[in-house]
Amino acid sequence: MQDAYHADVKRSLAHGRAAASDHGSGLFSPSCRSDLAPHSTLPPLAAQSSHADPHDGYDSARWERRINAAVRPIRHALQAFIVGLLFSGSVGATPLVSLPRSGLNADELALLVNDADPQSRQVADYYQKARGIPDAHVIHLRFNAERSAFEKDEFIALKREIDAATPESVQAYAVTWTTPYRVACMSLTSALAFGFHERYCSTQCSSSAASPYFNSASLSPAQDYRLRPAMMLAGRSVAEVKALIDRGVAADGTQPRGRAYLLSTSDAARNSRAAGYTRARTALAGILPVEIRQSDVLADAHDVLFYFTGLARVTQLDSLHFLPGALADHLTSFGGQLTDSGQMSSLRWLEAGATASYGTVVEPCNHPQKFPLPAVAMLIYASGATALEAYWKSVQWPGEGLFIGEPLARPFAPTLHELAPGEFELRLFSLGAGQVRLLASASPMGPFVPVRAGLSIRPGNNVLRFSLPIERNGYVRLLWP
Repeated sequence: MQDAYHADVKRSLAHGRAAASDHGSGLFSPSCRSDLAPHSTLPPLAAQSSHADPHDGYDSARWERRINAAVRPIRHALQAFIVGLLFSGSVGATPLVSLPRSGLNADELALLVNDADPQSRQVADYYQKARGIPDAHVIHLRFNAERSAFEKDEFIALKREIDAATPESVQAYAVTWTTPYRVACMSLTSALAFGFHERYCSTQCSSSAASPYFNSASLSPAQDYRLRPAMMLAGRSVAEVKALIDRGVAADGTQPRGRAYLLSTSDAARNSRAAGYTRARTALAGILPVEIRQSDVLADAHDVLFYFTGLARVTQLDSLHFLPGALADHLTSFGGQLTDSGQMSSLRWLEAGATASYGTVVEPCNHPQKFPLPAVAMLIYASGATALEAYWKSVQWPGEGLFIGEPLARPFAPTLHELAPGEFELRLFSLGAGQVRLLASASPMGPFVPVRAGLSIRPGNNVLRFSLPIERNGYVRLLWP
């Protein structure tokens, strides 16, 4: 089954990019789903009239050629007219340049605050300022924070309150408390996303309900799947969570030259993800360096961007340097029991310098589907998604799993800087070779047409410089594979 997961990763990413390109809306189309076929088109006229009488004087193929021949010069003239409008602005006007949309932003995140928890209030205030969360997206709640779990009925009432206060534009939640982290047999983050239901829990080491968000290209899960994924800004103190937030903000657009470490450990029960490590390295070949180690310990590494392992406790974390935006977790039963686990809490990863992590809150057994699949997480993150999106989309059965960290961290977000009037520098991280296309329009509504030759890009980091005449105005979109 893991073969199917990894085989679908690049296919769904490519599907999302193709859909976005068709609609001129960005890297991924908000309505795109990886499990659906690309948008269908009408068959050619000849195919539509295949049952026409061959003696009725109507040759559909010939008429199609005539129509295309007639339309072609009109289309070319329209494109020339659009470009002429674009480049006929007043002196001093500069085109407005936009980049593809590749991840969630602050305007799509709601902040959940427990007014009865002093740490939650301080974290919420700091995070709202750091990320520019709109006031209308701050949702105030009140409940007892001195416990690990919500009762089911209590949470259902709380969820109803949250839903009523959530603006329609919100796609995800940032949770600003550390406890409670569980709702009966579900993690808090999954209960917020799906609502509470026993199908997201398992008994006797069975499977649990799958997430439609898994390995998807969706940028609008609230509309596409009727769910809002959540991540907890968790920590043992306000200072620790503030440091976490600072790392996430600092990570944005850095396109780090880090390394992924996949550890195959001696703990057979917790090493179930190792079967997919080689496929993960193959999927990332030429994109990110992936190092597979047969070891229980990673020590003295100073370029850690991803760290996936399987142990009840992970040692030597203090010897590592995690790059801003790093994702790291360990497959074990109770890592998601943040404050009272008999195993290593997932909070240890954040304390060591990671920006996001994951752990389960009840016994999941060692189903790899209940834990992040490294290839999926890394590829989606490298495409420019947020930490929340990369982690959530990498877990097929997330009902028992808790997502913690800075939700909006986007180390692989593309950046565009105007170096001088009309002179731009684009920094982007690409999953493949291709070209950046520059499309222009006199109107923000389009249509957009090519205005110059594309800029070649390679897998990995790219720094591109280009110019647009400063005496021209209009709108320019950049698109790439």
